[in-house]
Amino acid sequence: MDIETVRTLLEVNRTRHFGRAAEELFVTQAAVSARIKKLEESLGVSLFDRQRRRIQPTPEGVRLLRHAESMIALWRKARQDVALAEQSQQQLAVGGIVSLWDVRLQDWVHRVHNALPELALIVEAFGHERLMRRMIDGALDMVFVYEPPQLEEFMIEQIADISLIMVSSRPNQTAEQALTDYIMVDWGQMHALQHARHFPDAPAPAQRISQGSIALNFMLACGGAAYLAEQTVISLLESGRLHRVDDAAVIQRSAYAVYPRRTGRRDLIRRVIAFFGTG
Repeated sequence: MDIETVRTLLEVNRTRHFGRAAEELFVTQAAVSARIKKLEESLGVSLFDRQRRRIQPTPEGVRLLRHAESMIALWRKARQDVALAEQSQQQLAVGGIVSLWDVRLQDWVHRVHNALPELALIVEAFGHERLMRRMIDGALDMVFVYEPPQLEEFMIEQIADISLIMVSSRPNQTAEQALTDYIMVDWGQMHALQHARHFPDAPAPAQRISQGSIALNFMLACGGAAYLAEQTVISLLESGRLHRVDDAAVIQRSAYAVYPRRTGRRDLIRRVIAFFGTG
């Protein structure tokens, strides 16, 4: 299966239309149809259900699409790696949980780049499962997560302790009062379990937001309360724009770097991880 066929598969899935996929790929609709048909024949399965007005991937198609995304990412990484080799440059592909970028990873990337300007970085932000899959497939050299997999084939290093505190847009609130206009931020499964233990009788949250920075902006514009990383709200607490909920427990989270035990980039990975201690 060549890379153009992979791109065609992904584009047909994105547009759910052979004609629109052809326009995006700058080929004829017949060429798109021929590529998909050849791929289906080689696999011996149907990849798209064409009986409806808007085509849908079959279960087999869904499974192949997951691999197709990884193949494209790996191909791009390989092309860049080969090109950089001619310039004697190194490449490192890293990914992190979305919420970690605002808390620790953004500053870390800046420090790495300033210290190692010759290092070409590929930087991605996804959910936990997708990050792990992309590392297993070889598209990422290292990932940063809250809950690392306890598997023998991975090296795991703790890179940060993060204190989550409850803050509110209103002063002098108790936790019970803050929970009546509350934003539940997704800080991972362990945070959710700890949260439930601290507040077993809490009402259903008014809002659920996956990323701390989005929750923070929402609070500043619309009001409410949420658990946010202490280091990201210090200046807002000092200026009085936000207020700490003093009787709410501090919830601790740890962040980890995870990378394959067998990797040719181990020395480089250990070197860049060290920059977490320089901020």
